[in-house]
Amino acid sequence: MTSFPLPPGSTIGILGGGQLGRMLAMAAARIGFDVAILTPEVDAPASRVAARTIVAAYDDREALAALADVAQVITFEFENVPARALEILAELGARTAPNARALAVAQDRVDEKTFLNGAGIPTVAFRAIDDLEALREALKDLGAPLLLKTRRGGYDGKGQVWVQRMEEAEAALAALGYRPAIAEAPADFRREVALIAARGRDGEIAVYPLTESHHENGILRRASAPATASARVIAEAERIAATMLAALDYVGVIGVEMFERDDGHLLVNEFAPRVHNTGHWTLDGCEVDQFEQHIRAIAGWPLGPTAPLIHVEMTNLLGDEVDRWPKLAREPETRIWLYGKREAKPGRKMGHVNRLRPLDG
Repeated sequence: MTSFPLPPGSTIGILGGGQLGRMLAMAAARIGFDVAILTPEVDAPASRVAARTIVAAYDDREALAALADVAQVITFEFENVPARALEILAELGARTAPNARALAVAQDRVDEKTFLNGAGIPTVAFRAIDDLEALREALKDLGAPLLLKTRRGGYDGKGQVWVQRMEEAEAALAALGYRPAIAEAPADFRREVALIAARGRDGEIAVYPLTESHHENGILRRASAPATASARVIAEAERIAATMLAALDYVGVIGVEMFERDDGHLLVNEFAPRVHNTGHWTLDGCEVDQFEQHIRAIAGWPLGPTAPLIHVEMTNLLGDEVDRWPKLAREPETRIWLYGKREAKPGRKMGHVNRLRPLDG
């Protein structure tokens, strides 16, 4: 039976072999843990820095049993891991964090917003869309335009389409393959912000400084932290994060994306039950970055300090932008993080850079 805190030399299991798994594995190794990766991808980025890799489908019971056999606690690097995988791990007696409920809520956009509103956390107005009639009713109730998204799956702008008027309703549903969807009213906001927070096994909460986010074509382009914000906005963001963590009985790091309205109030857009792209600045900007913080939390260790040491602007390197590494390496204020992906595709996150400047600069 696993007991916490886990001592160094224990093994952390990670479902997923992408860049988040890679940086989690690097953080775990730094504080004395071994890492076992389960991924369907051969030669995954995380595999090349982990102690062990199991190549199999996420819901392969035999592979999950092998992972549970070697790992004292198992986490996941992204929320598109099938919920069935966590169910199988529970049947096998494995310890997982974050919990299955957090994963399930984050995987369905209607459930996510319903949960948030039920916890007293504001979001844009929304409607569940199962057919054309439901979308037409949503357009009547909420007005146009509406942002139509698939309820499940989709990321970085994929699986969504704007509906500008009633006549576009059927074409919009067809564009999403007539899958179950959510219709969201547009948000009236001045900027996008995000907060990275963590909750330990003892209920301790640690919150990083607020981040200002900039998206292009649905993909995060830049994130700057600490963001300039009023004490009231910061307090509201921290209250929202703490409320979510407690309501989910959460263990680990969570990323919360929000809209800041002109009146200074916040609307939650979505949350991710994992380390998050908007928190990559912490790799060079904080004493304990989000990846080590997640490992600390799931291993039952005390959470680390989150105070900023320096101001950081993180920029994602998409597609062949990664080929700029020789120039970037010459910039003394720039720190380069490359993900080890073998093929650069348009829009694919190949790495990121953190540009540093003094906090009062």
